[in-house]
Amino acid sequence: MNDARTGPPLAVPSTALFTDQYELTMLQAALNAGTAHRRSVFEVFTRRLPEGRRYGVVAGTGRVLDAVENFRFEPAILDFLREQRIVDAPTLDWLAGYRFTGDIRGYPEGEVYFPGSPVLTVEGSFGECVLLETVILSILNHDSAVAAAASRMAVAAAGRPLMEMGARRTHELGAVAASRAAYVGGFSSTSDLAAGFRYGIPTVGTSAHAFTLLHDSEREAFAAQVESLGAGTTLLVDTYDVTEAVRLAVEVAGPKLGAVRIDSGDLLVVAHRVRRQLDELGAHEARIVVTSDLDEYAIASLAAAPVDAYGVGTQLVTGSGHPTASMVYKLVARAAGNAPDAPLIPVAKKSLGGKLSIGGAKWAARQLDEQGVADAEVVGTGPVPDELAGRLLAVELMRDGTTVARERLDAARDRHTAAREALPLSASQLSRGEPVLSTRYIRP
Repeated sequence: MNDARTGPPLAVPSTALFTDQYELTMLQAALNAGTAHRRSVFEVFTRRLPEGRRYGVVAGTGRVLDAVENFRFEPAILDFLREQRIVDAPTLDWLAGYRFTGDIRGYPEGEVYFPGSPVLTVEGSFGECVLLETVILSILNHDSAVAAAASRMAVAAAGRPLMEMGARRTHELGAVAASRAAYVGGFSSTSDLAAGFRYGIPTVGTSAHAFTLLHDSEREAFAAQVESLGAGTTLLVDTYDVTEAVRLAVEVAGPKLGAVRIDSGDLLVVAHRVRRQLDELGAHEARIVVTSDLDEYAIASLAAAPVDAYGVGTQLVTGSGHPTASMVYKLVARAAGNAPDAPLIPVAKKSLGGKLSIGGAKWAARQLDEQGVADAEVVGTGPVPDELAGRLLAVELMRDGTTVARERLDAARDRHTAAREALPLSASQLSRGEPVLSTRYIRP
């Protein structure tokens, strides 16, 4: 599930401290008790989708696998843990040789999920699995939230290109992850060069209002940009007067002007006026790009407007009101004893307050109706029914600590498009509603 990229290798820092302290203290206590080596199964799932969302989108799987591979306790990290007295000497010795040697399987990146879906399953010793909780959740919760927002925006855009432009609205490293997740969810490009470099996502960008303001006139600014970038560039036309700017844009670049960008005002009204003016000036092929704090609802409201592409920033990288997918990482099965061949037994939290979990390692399948449209998410802990055997969702991602499923990011993006199109038509509705598929549990 990793992303292929040509070019020089990147130095990858250890991810071992992307964790919470209690994971290390649990490890220490389990080592002291002799239970740290018990075979265990942890699952990542969500009990509910964000309010009003019809489906979730799995994103970040490739980044999870990279993080697990780079989860190493280097000397400087061990020194820090020792100096801060976070864990004792025997635990430090154990951490010094830490390598995840277990198995990971889960929904492939780009797949959709629903409440209870076992998005990721991590199996190995308790000690090596418990340490991965925070880093796995931090990646999946962020990336899946952004991908879900991106998917809704892609539905609203109805085939028109979407450009991710949110780097300045979030953490600098979160911006790169958000660009990647947005691409999985249906965006076609990013303005973030780090995302382009790291993941091979197409990059876009021309100029901001500052470039126009730098020059003595709008004409001079347009002429400088066209001379440097060619007539096919995109000119920003709302620094002063839009009508005059469009006239100057065509005059300077000619009828082969690539595009104009509108970043303010009533976008619906302005887009119609600009399209009419471009056509009257002979720039029939010039495209109209709109930006200005868009979300899926604003994009949908522009469906009838002559808009050719959208640039989205803040609302995308913050999950359009839902910045987390609320996934959890829970122990669902563990060995009955310390013997290497001890059988697995289901375990589950039974607290009140809506936080109930279902014990046992699970499989998941998507049930189809007579027309081949998905109509239920089926999750089970026993044998898989024959009619669902060919519909299982999880794939093997890591075996014995080695990643076995690497793919280009385009594959995850294409998978998401196919998965979304296989859902009932109501999945495309932006109005608030329940998950488009119900989750049905099968227990032995």
